Amino acid sequence: MLQRDIWEELVAWKNRHHHPLVLRGLRQIGKTFIVKEFGRTFYDNVVYLDLRANNSVHAAFEGSFDIKQMVLAITSVDVSARFVPGKTLLILDEIQDCPNALSSLKYWDLDGSFDVICTGSFLGVKGFRAPYERGVPVGYEEQLTMHPLTFSEFLVNTGMDGGVLDYVARCLKERTMVEKTVHESMRTLYLQYLVVGGMPEAVVRFFETHDLNAVREIQRGILQSIKDDFGRYKDKDGNDRINDVLKLRAEACLASLPAQLSKEYKKFQYSLVDVKGHSPEKADGLQYLEDVGLVVRSYNTREIASPLEGVKIPTEFKVFFADTGLLVSQMGNDVAMKVLMGDLGAYKGAIAENMVASAFANEGRSLYYFHAPSGSPELDFIFERDGEAVIVECKSTNNRATSMKFVLATPQRYGRHPAVKFADANVGGGDGFDTNPLYALGFMRKKKESYPLEMVDVAKLRVPE
Repeated sequence: MLQRDIWEELVAWKNRHHHPLVLRGLRQIGKTFIVKEFGRTFYDNVVYLDLRANNSVHAAFEGSFDIKQMVLAITSVDVSARFVPGKTLLILDEIQDCPNALSSLKYWDLDGSFDVICTGSFLGVKGFRAPYERGVPVGYEEQLTMHPLTFSEFLVNTGMDGGVLDYVARCLKERTMVEKTVHESMRTLYLQYLVVGGMPEAVVRFFETHDLNAVREIQRGILQSIKDDFGRYKDKDGNDRINDVLKLRAEACLASLPAQLSKEYKKFQYSLVDVKGHSPEKADGLQYLEDVGLVVRSYNTREIASPLEGVKIPTEFKVFFADTGLLVSQMGNDVAMKVLMGDLGAYKGAIAENMVASAFANEGRSLYYFHAPSGSPELDFIFERDGEAVIVECKSTNNRATSMKFVLATPQRYGRHPAVKFADANVGGGDGFDTNPLYALGFMRKKKESYPLEMVDVAKLRVPE
């Protein structure tokens, strides 16, 4: 079993007062496997219902939302199910296929006798957005998103000594160079991670065989499995249907991504999407890819200023794969071999940019960049930290970060900002910016901020005489 960071989040959920949990994420990301293992580890009884494969169990959620009645209905379908208060986990897999099951979460929560975890690959996807006739359990559920394996998770599953990871993390924090042997090993592992990616089945196959062709076969199978579901939706009677037009648009948008990312300026252009229709119609296909979790968008901004959401340009964006391994699998065997040899300049730096985008997205960060109307300067990414806009450049080699240096040298025009460069180099510095090795992306942790406020003593408030 792969060790996943989300395991600790599941444990934390169980150990505090909690609502039913909805676990979102791309198909084949490992949601079902992890919650089943979690159930077997911490509960005496696990009741698993696949709401996509087993339509007969939908009837359990069609009548009264009385817990006893639902338990009776579920056990009549699954005679092996055992519901013991305080000792049972109910897993509702692919819950988007049964809207009434989602509506029932409020009542499982109010009753509190059983823990409930739901998984969903299509929650919010077009065709599964119809209003729930019996209500949405707002305030009675918690949500968590599962992503592909991060580089740090990849390293943990290699069996690497935890002391080595702590040493590298300390070097990055204290801004000291990583010892050469450790640095080269980390660099090699990171290049392998870029090719293998973070889809669990591909990672397991890599650890078992170290065979790149076997990994690529898995990756292509994963993509095909995801594409087989493109355009799927539920009709008014709850039956599976395929929106063929949406399916074609989504497939065409996906097929265009290698070409989109091979341009000098990687702005997504609907004109490169080979399917009939105008841009707004093709946009449905791209939105679908984003909704299922296969891609992420990074938006251009009018200026380098916080809050970034307030200065983004909604119509100008780049599109990246959520998993860099899936991108590399679409680019041919020669590209994968170049990456393993340390050449990340293939496709004009597309892989280098994609690895930053996927790492940021895995940490839950929104993605932004800056591309001046004149074309220069262009900053690969911008993110917010402590109310400041931090500028990021990513170099496939240790090339000069020309745009970053220009922005830092002209604060009267662009303001003053912290800056970071990720490059094929060791820990270092620069004129106004830090340089990090590429693998430092795997050691990022989004800062969880707290804002304690001084409470007003309302007992002392009196109406003026």
